[in-house]
Amino acid sequence: MMGISGKTVRSILAPCMMLAGALGGWWVAKNYLEFLATPGNVESGFMKNVTDFLSLGGPPDLLTKSILFATLIVIGLLVGLVLSLVVYRQMVRAKQALENSSPQEKIAVASGLTLGLGLTVLIVFSLPMAPWARVLVALVLSYLGVVATMSMKEQLRWYFPGIAGETAAAKAHLQRPKILDTNVIIDGRIADICRVGFVESPIYIPRFVLEELQQIADSTDSLKRARGRRGLDILNQMQKEMDLQITEYDTEGQPEEVDAKLVALAQELNGSIVTNDFNLNKVAELQGVKVLNVNELANALKPVVLPGEEMSVTIIKEGKEQNQGIGYLDDGTMVVVEGARRFINETLHVVVTSVLQTVAGKMIFATMKEDHEEEEELIDRNIRSYSSGRQRKKIR
Repeated sequence: MMGISGKTVRSILAPCMMLAGALGGWWVAKNYLEFLATPGNVESGFMKNVTDFLSLGGPPDLLTKSILFATLIVIGLLVGLVLSLVVYRQMVRAKQALENSSPQEKIAVASGLTLGLGLTVLIVFSLPMAPWARVLVALVLSYLGVVATMSMKEQLRWYFPGIAGETAAAKAHLQRPKILDTNVIIDGRIADICRVGFVESPIYIPRFVLEELQQIADSTDSLKRARGRRGLDILNQMQKEMDLQITEYDTEGQPEEVDAKLVALAQELNGSIVTNDFNLNKVAELQGVKVLNVNELANALKPVVLPGEEMSVTIIKEGKEQNQGIGYLDDGTMVVVEGARRFINETLHVVVTSVLQTVAGKMIFATMKEDHEEEEELIDRNIRSYSSGRQRKKIR
């Protein structure tokens, strides 16, 4: 612990706690015997029955007193041993939490303890209290002070700019706030992306985004109303199922458009915008704001398909060109199959001929396997006939 091994800490902590427990047991036995010696304390009621039982019907003799002291001291030793194990585990957890906490969190905890203890001193000197009440007030006010300052730890970096930087660039990137826009919340995929850890906290939900979601949920249009309610449900799901810091942040004096507010907020907080809006993506990049586009992530995760590969696809509709059929892969990639217009609602084995990358995603062009094999056979026959013709000419 803090430079010494855990074994050393246990070897020091356990005897100290056991000694404290033994002293506590001795103190309880001593005060109990003094209580018995005071006239009028055990003349009737429950205490008289207890006293008669422990003193065997008469005043406690030396043997009874020795048994009482020994019993309470042994109980104190056992209680001290158990408490030492509990205290050691809490010390280990506190050490790990302190090592993993950021500079903002350390300063917030120190500030909260200082605030709580300062208020305790003012209250204790102002009001007469018992010693145990003073300890209770100190604990309660220290806890409330830490909670209050921890809730404002993100704002501390504006007053202590030197603590905002991290030693490693990667850690600084992870601490960069992720700001969600309305479209990506309604889209719904952001919940799964956060759940598997591709987007990490802190995640900010600006107040104006929540207001826009509420306006959409209250719309008279049934489709808009359903989309708004879906977005609110997704936010509730993220709050319940994941350990994410979803924070409201209000910006005053910013432009009225939501996209412009998002860009201004990201610039102010040095954060990233999480969106699936193509136009917002381009506007933010032009102003130097990092954007995490969900559609680009989905396209990047699609499997690579090369010309000549075979696959199975179900034709569901006609294509734009004559005799073309359209199908889709499981990830939503469109497959255009030549000559498959007459095979709608049928599953075909096709061969990929080319792949086209567009802004919306990938498009795969393919031919039916039978046509592809016939084409390859025709090419092979042409090559063989051409080669044999040249050989006959050489013989002549």
